[in-house]
Amino acid sequence: MATGLPAGWEVRHSNSKNLPYYFNPQTKESRWEPPVETDSETLKHYMAQYHTNNLRAEGVAQQDLSGKIRCAHLLVKHRDSRRPSSWREAQITRSKDDAYGIIQNHYSRIQSGSTSLGDLAVTESDCPSARKRGDLGFFGQGDMQKEFEEASFVLKPGEVSPVIETASGLHIIER
Repeated sequence: MATGLPAGWEVRHSNSKNLPYYFNPQTKESRWEPPVETDSETLKHYMAQYHTNNLRAEGVAQQDLSGKIRCAHLLVKHRDSRRPSSWREAQITRSKDDAYGIIQNHYSRIQSGSTSLGDLAVTESDCPSARKRGDLGFFGQGDMQKEFEEASFVLKPGEVSPVIETASGLHIIER
């Protein structure tokens, strides 16, 4: 299956971060976001098929989880986001209004039960956590952006937040 990456680029897996990244063996350049001239649609489908369930155990039982929660999210960035690029698009040019329309559609689909946040995150989230169905792992107070953290800690397990705005973009969070 084609990756959608420009010639010379390939997808590799980081053992330290347990995430895929992009590497050019000729230039030795590596990066978390796809290189310019990537076909975003082709890459999205390639990553969903080959880099979603290829995750290694992280030793959760060995972590101190007191005061921590585990959440997944779906992120839609816009051109005014803190870093307007993602694994899906080298440069994000959509407006905040366009991003809001996209994420509101995702939220409606999740709320209706026609799909899950995890299933959507794999192909639609602008966060590298998309490869893990949006899973951010465990985090505590002070680990995330204020708006994200406040929304996450009021959710009960299994609950889904409405759309939350942070400097990173627009999120739907599931605890």
